[in-house]
Amino acid sequence: MRLHAPAPGWTVDADVVVVGSGVAGLTAALRCTAAGLRTVVVTKALLDAGSTRWAQGGIAAALGEGDSPEQHLDDTLVAGAGLCDTEAVRALVTEGPGAVRRLIETGAAFDVTADGGIALTREGGHHRRRIAHAGGDATGAEISRALVEAIRARGVRTIENALVLDLLKDADGRTAGVTLHVMGEGQHDGVGAVHAPAVVLATGGMGQVFSATTNPSVSTGDGVALALRAGAEISDLEFVQFHPTVLFLGAGAEGQQPLVSEAVRGEGAHLVDADGVRFMLGQHELAELAPRDIVAKAITRRMIEQGAEHMYLDARHFGAEMWENRFPTILAACRAHGIDPVTEPVPVAPAAHYASGGVRTDLRGRTTVPGLYACGEVACTGVHGANRLASNSLLEGLVFAERIAADLAAHGPHQDAAPAPEHRTESPDTEHRAESPDTETWAELGFATGPDAGPWAVTEDAAGNGAAVLTLLAPEARRDVQRIMTRGAGVLRSAASLAEAAAGLDALRRGVAEAGGRKSAEPGVDSWETTNLLCVARVLVAAARTRAETRGCHWREDHPDRDDTTWRRHLVVRLTPDRRLTVTRTATPDFPAVTPDAPREQ
Repeated sequence: MRLHAPAPGWTVDADVVVVGSGVAGLTAALRCTAAGLRTVVVTKALLDAGSTRWAQGGIAAALGEGDSPEQHLDDTLVAGAGLCDTEAVRALVTEGPGAVRRLIETGAAFDVTADGGIALTREGGHHRRRIAHAGGDATGAEISRALVEAIRARGVRTIENALVLDLLKDADGRTAGVTLHVMGEGQHDGVGAVHAPAVVLATGGMGQVFSATTNPSVSTGDGVALALRAGAEISDLEFVQFHPTVLFLGAGAEGQQPLVSEAVRGEGAHLVDADGVRFMLGQHELAELAPRDIVAKAITRRMIEQGAEHMYLDARHFGAEMWENRFPTILAACRAHGIDPVTEPVPVAPAAHYASGGVRTDLRGRTTVPGLYACGEVACTGVHGANRLASNSLLEGLVFAERIAADLAAHGPHQDAAPAPEHRTESPDTEHRAESPDTETWAELGFATGPDAGPWAVTEDAAGNGAAVLTLLAPEARRDVQRIMTRGAGVLRSAASLAEAAAGLDALRRGVAEAGGRKSAEPGVDSWETTNLLCVARVLVAAARTRAETRGCHWREDHPDRDDTTWRRHLVVRLTPDRRLTVTRTATPDFPAVTPDAPREQ
């Protein structure tokens, strides 16, 4: 299955194509290039225009005195609410400190203490000061700068302003590259193809599926949608983290919103209501530094109780000097919107921030499609579980990008096809378990079915090769998708709200399908992005309707309790050969493995 697009008019050959230019993509590209692999980086805008550059708080790693990977592991598992994969987390926290030091060797300049050590702060869910930062609150921008300079210095081939469309496969079903569209400002123009036996998806998140998000406009879920169409499995997509403290710009504000980093609370800012009451006291032992899902829920509850549109973050006690030196980016953003944090509390409310789920991988970043890898926010490695621990995202991108490059360097891009998936378990001695037969079809989840079942309308490829071509949603439907998702699948969810969201999204799809494709939009960036957003929105809603409990950042008002007996399980979504989507619940809490014979690396 592929997007409706013109045939490729130009080609590039490579050993590895990396799609995305954040911390995950550029790290993978640098390491693959160092291993002698011909590497091409494809990125949707400019090299430094992705989500990484917007990261404020920092990168978490056990670098401080008295800290240890084991303590970092414990905090991560607690935040993940019972669904983290311990093996993946152990790899993250054990290899993390070394990965950060290699990032510094690459050229990233972190803030330092008076004695020259790395300056560390705290964020929500961390019991230690282990967040390394740069430029006060411009960590992502510094990391992006260093990696982009390294990419250019090493002469890695890049194709900028290019939207990836679909995965190419060979006759055996192995990865053979990608198709992409260059938007007139890159090295090529129009639709082309990069032929490569290995593809690394590092496309970032899907925050633009909601009306208000911290994500840039390019975060439209393209990697998850591509992977689904290619037959890869998606896991845990219902767990979308809403950042608790996003600058409130008004009830009707849409698009990317300014983030107020968790590091502000880590340095001692308080969450208060309009009366100045610190409502997080008594909610959690860490108060304002509780894991993000807990803080977001507490803010939302207080807003509902008081009929308020937002709460406040009070850091007036910092004083002007601390604001100017430690948080210059946030200070400037607030003042640009008429708010001075030095003299007044900052209005904040939760907004969509991070997808804990995504394309599921093993410990080497391999997906269920041979030759297709994923890392960073687009991937579901098992590290984040039901809720990402603050500042683990940049670290995950670093660590798993290095693991992918090491796998490709050791085995080459032409690896044998992966065996059928089984379960990864925490102990090498534990028997693999098969997936549960507890599977729900698209029809059982309340979506329309029939010849065009699934989240798309399809027609046969005019070339007669049996491929299904997706008719495209008109660009103006993008806001419809976002508003439907914000109303029905935001911080607060219920059976009723999710059913309404499912019906609304299904109506958008039927509008194309019932017209036999005649209403399909013309191929182009806006229609491709909108179609991808509809795809990931419908999968997210299907998973959220299936999970009848509250866990981590998935909050069901009609099922307010966590149910470990029934729901300490993962949900896996796949597109079947007959173009139907199924949602399968795993039989155990163990994160499903991609390749049961893969070595258990630590």
